[in-house]
Amino acid sequence: MIPMHLLFSKSVALLAAFATILCGPAARAQSTPAQTASARLVSVAVTGSVRFHSDQIAQAAGLKLGDTITRDDLQKAADRLTALGAFAAVHYRFSTVEAGVKVEYQVTDAPALPVAFDNFPWLSDDELVAELKSTVFLFDGTAPEHGAILDEMSSSLEKLLQRHGVFASVSHDAANSPAQNHDVVQFTVQGAGLNVKSLEFPDQLAKSDRSIREQVSLLLDKPFSRSTIEVFEAEQVRPVYLAHGFLHVQFPTPIARLEGLISRNGPNPVDVLAPVIPGVAYDWGGVTWTGNSTISSAELDKLVVFKSGELADGMMIEAVWQKVRAVYARQGFLDAAIEPSPHFDDAAKRATYTCAISEGPQYHMGKLILSGLSVEGERRIRITWRIPQSAVFNQIAYEDFLENGVKAAFMGFPAHYEKIGRFLQKDTKAGVVDVLLDFQ
Repeated sequence: MIPMHLLFSKSVALLAAFATILCGPAARAQSTPAQTASARLVSVAVTGSVRFHSDQIAQAAGLKLGDTITRDDLQKAADRLTALGAFAAVHYRFSTVEAGVKVEYQVTDAPALPVAFDNFPWLSDDELVAELKSTVFLFDGTAPEHGAILDEMSSSLEKLLQRHGVFASVSHDAANSPAQNHDVVQFTVQGAGLNVKSLEFPDQLAKSDRSIREQVSLLLDKPFSRSTIEVFEAEQVRPVYLAHGFLHVQFPTPIARLEGLISRNGPNPVDVLAPVIPGVAYDWGGVTWTGNSTISSAELDKLVVFKSGELADGMMIEAVWQKVRAVYARQGFLDAAIEPSPHFDDAAKRATYTCAISEGPQYHMGKLILSGLSVEGERRIRITWRIPQSAVFNQIAYEDFLENGVKAAFMGFPAHYEKIGRFLQKDTKAGVVDVLLDFQ
């Protein structure tokens, strides 16, 4: 046995040696190129992956023990793994033995996202996941943002739909899921003509709230999309429950029911049931401030608009945190971090908060740097600007200037600016911030 450990990125001389050992004396006599040298594959190992087993990856690479392989075959296997998108990096090395060649692939898992199914009313998520696990190599309930494995998953779902009499294409894309509060790879049926016929909330609060009922009408007779309904729940329904003290309200996956048989020409009406789990309606139990030194806890308490024992209106609670951020922004603390943490006592139906504050440095006004203006335009802006140099930088005043001050400065002035580029250049050590405005 002649052991050799070679990386295919090495020199041509080493590749030639690989060909000689694999093919023996005949190859030496004929000067066979390394690319065409062949030998029996006796071992395939894969290391480096946390998510997948070695045998799964080897199967996805398309190599079989006992096959006669060449250097190109090993490279093509590496290319297949790379193209899948499941791995951020793929390297390999081999060793020769009397029986043939052993190869080891070294991989690094690529970032992966959970999968979501947007509009599959014919099948449950469990059925869709089970199909993908049985038909797609390396599917573990997640997927990369890019790669051939996504096309394989779409193709598998299309075949599953065909078996249920649905002939439509399936697309995939990275999207944000309001229900899961993070990004997902979402699969969507295209061309099935699915329209929302009805959307019902079984919980009494959602059923009786006038604003929810009015907004629901905007979704009717529109294409059925579970993600669209989840966005509606997050933006229209959730605030209603928070305002009633249901700070732990949950929205399980909407349930879609397709009426009758699928029609190729559509429309195909879908009835949607959107369950809500309100949880406990909490009372306000107070807030404890930590990390604040410039602004006292007593001053911050004045921003709280309700007393202990009153209904914990979640929208008003959020407004408190916004007020705290604004107070710090007015006093030049541009890097201040406000991080409230709730503590729920379900037995007492009371919610208390700890609000951790990291104030950071206080900034003062540095230079006002303007570009893109005429002499008269610059004069008008500097006259209207209200934060003197070296004064505490008031970020709220700065934002108001951009919203209203600029308009006031150019009132009656013929010049018109489509866009204003803005940038705050902070010097943390000096505690100074320069304002850069580019008028375009």
